[in-house]
Amino acid sequence: MLDKLQALREKYIYLEEQLSDPGIVADMEKSKKVNKEYKKLQPIVQVADRYEKVLADLDSARAVLSTETDAEMRELAKEEIATLEPELDTLETALKTLLTPKDPEDEKDVIFEIRSGTGGDEAALFAGDLYRMYSKYFAEQGWEVEVVDENPGTVGGYAKIVLEVAGENVYGKLKFESGAHRVQRVPDTETKGRVHTSAATVAVLPIMEPEDIDIRKEDIRTDVFRASGAGGQHVNRTESGVRFTHLPTGVVAESTESRSQHKNREIAMGRLIQQIREAQLQKEASALASARRSLVGSGDRSEKIRTYNWPQNRVTDHRLEGDHKNFNLDKVIEGDLEPLIEALIIADNAAKLQEG
Repeated sequence: MLDKLQALREKYIYLEEQLSDPGIVADMEKSKKVNKEYKKLQPIVQVADRYEKVLADLDSARAVLSTETDAEMRELAKEEIATLEPELDTLETALKTLLTPKDPEDEKDVIFEIRSGTGGDEAALFAGDLYRMYSKYFAEQGWEVEVVDENPGTVGGYAKIVLEVAGENVYGKLKFESGAHRVQRVPDTETKGRVHTSAATVAVLPIMEPEDIDIRKEDIRTDVFRASGAGGQHVNRTESGVRFTHLPTGVVAESTESRSQHKNREIAMGRLIQQIREAQLQKEASALASARRSLVGSGDRSEKIRTYNWPQNRVTDHRLEGDHKNFNLDKVIEGDLEPLIEALIIADNAAKLQEG
């Protein structure tokens, strides 16, 4: 582990030097990429520095205990060892978690989609609540958000809203949000005070390129077409819709969400790659890997991953266990998602460490 930490430290120092390089600073895209990688390594290096300091101090105290004859010096060494050993264990656990290999897509930006599900107008209102909740969380993270497409509900909320979210570790934090979110509450339209159950779905799609997976560009057929519109000033007069067909597998993905063909290309390509990748994973996955994925969810929209219970002021994530699966609804719905997301990441890391 120490060899791996030294290699990471050297890379960290190299990135730090690049951040002060005028040539890098002048290139906004390159500077953003270097800064993102630098910040990703920062917590590992900080914990590693403390770990190596504690390890050195512990070795020194043990040497004193084994060679020193003075009773007072031996007692001080024993006290230091008693303090340092638990800290070393804690730091070692933290490093193992930090060094657990992440999914390659974790650092990617995402297309984030919320759709109303079963429940009619109440489902659309709930989709609106989810949008406000996530918007507050995105702002807290300092991420950039762009609305790609929106379809308001008839009485408020959204039938569908599609966002592009960009920043640090976006997919790594949001990938566990994919699935069906269920709400239990008394709708505003309910006259008898009965609790109704409705749902909305969330889909989180990493923005990927063909080189991110083994797809040859010559194996992809591209079709552009005029996306249908509601008419009026927003009617689509250009061929902005994009459809990709992966010829070897027959997988087809398209996007008409945006009036920009460039944005639709991003979304459609992300969908295509995701579908091909999921098919490969299903074919190659071992029973153990399947067990881990069942813990965090595959992102299938039919999965009820979370319930928001208004009468009991409780949010329950069904993939977590015991006392760790329930959270205060008042806080969560106001965008305080970090404890919930951290619990899911910890559960995933623990499963990875067990596999390792």
